[in-house]
Amino acid sequence: MGSKFRLNYTVLGDAVNLGSRIEGLTKYYGVNIIVTECMVKQDSLFLCRHLDRVKVKGKDISVEIYELICKKDQADAVIKKEIMTYEIALEFYFKQEWETARELFTKLSQTYPHKKLYTIYLERINQFIQMPPSKDWDGVFTLLTK
Repeated sequence: MGSKFRLNYTVLGDAVNLGSRIEGLTKYYGVNIIVTECMVKQDSLFLCRHLDRVKVKGKDISVEIYELICKKDQADAVIKKEIMTYEIALEFYFKQEWETARELFTKLSQTYPHKKLYTIYLERINQFIQMPPSKDWDGVFTLLTK
């Protein structure tokens, strides 16, 4: 936006708004970089960890978000094994198989105590065991703040 007298550049649009909200989630999940499913589908050079299905404030549609970890050719066996175990745990979580998911997330949390992500899922699972979600639960986590 601007004119020949005042130059003030900015970007506008839905994608920019979504990007801003997604960037704000890095602190919540304890990761450095979050990308959406669009980037993951377009680029096969990077290893990404599926973080969650989220609905950000101001949006009616959920989006899959991922942690950008490294270039695929730079990933060692340890990180590959961690991500494989995590993806299995996440599958059980989305299938509402809480006990199996909790067991796997507990192992991950004990092995990688500095990863906030595993604690987040353990807290959610414990809540769902106490109060199961509705029958039509789709696994989407709705964020109420920006």
